[in-house]
Amino acid sequence: MDQLANLSDPTLIQTMVIPWAIKIGVALAIFIVGRWIAKWITSMVRRVMTKANMDEMLVRFLGNIVYTVLLLAVVMAALDHLGIQTTSLLAVFGAAGLAIGLALKDSLGNFSSGVMLILFRPFKVGDFIEAGGTSGVVEEVRMFATMFRTGDNREVIVPNSQIYGGTIINYSARDTRRIDMVFGIGYNDDMAKAKQLIEDIMKQDERILADPAPTIALGELGDNSVNFNVRPWVNSGDYWPVRADLLEKVKLAFDANGISIPYPQRDVYIHNAA
Repeated sequence: MDQLANLSDPTLIQTMVIPWAIKIGVALAIFIVGRWIAKWITSMVRRVMTKANMDEMLVRFLGNIVYTVLLLAVVMAALDHLGIQTTSLLAVFGAAGLAIGLALKDSLGNFSSGVMLILFRPFKVGDFIEAGGTSGVVEEVRMFATMFRTGDNREVIVPNSQIYGGTIINYSARDTRRIDMVFGIGYNDDMAKAKQLIEDIMKQDERILADPAPTIALGELGDNSVNFNVRPWVNSGDYWPVRADLLEKVKLAFDANGISIPYPQRDVYIHNAA
C-alpha cells in the first residue's frame, strides 16, 4: 500500500515519471524522424549517383552503406538524449565488435569480397554470369551476398566470397558470341552435299553475322561418324534461339536429303569354339 501511495505522489510524478516520459517520447521522435531523414538523404544520394551515370550495382551498394551509417547515427542520437553515455557505449560496441568479428570472419570475408566486386566490377546488374556454382542474371550486389535470377525465374542468393574467390564467366561482357556445334554424318554419305546444306541454312538466317564469317570444317573422323565443326557468330542476345533453330533445320535438311546422323554403335562377333 505504501508503494502504491508513493507512485501516486504528485511530487514523484512531476520529478520522475513526466520527465522520463518526455525523454522517451522525444527519443522515439528523434528515431522516427531521423530514420525518415536517413531514407530521404539516401534517396538523394542515389539520384545524384544515377545522374552521374554511375553503375546501378555501385549505386545500390553505396546507397545501402550510406543508409546504414545514417541510421546508426540516429540511434546514437536517440540514446544520447536518454542520458546514456554513448562514448562508453561505443567502447563496449568496439570490444564486442572485435569479438563478433572474429566469430563472424566469414561474414567479413563476404563484405570485403562485395567491396572488391564493386571496385573492380567484373560484372554489372543485368549481366548473365556463371559464378559461385550458379548461373543467372545479376539482380543486385548486396553487402554480404549477390542476388541472381535464374532462367526458370528462381531467386538465388550467393555469398560474395564464393563469387570473388572463384571463376566468373560473364556471358554478357561481349556484344557477340560464337556458337560451337558438331554435326556428324555417316561414312557413306556425301560430305560435300552435307557441308553445302549447312552453309545454305546459315546464309538464310539473318541473325548469323557475316563478319566474323561462319566456319564449317571437318573436325574429326570418328569411330561412327564424320564430324563437322560448325561455328557461326551471332549477337549475344540471339545465342540460344539461333542455336536451337540451327539444330532443328540441319536435322530436317539431312533427313530430306538422305544424309544420316549416326549414333554410337558396336558390332559384336561371336565365334563358336569347335
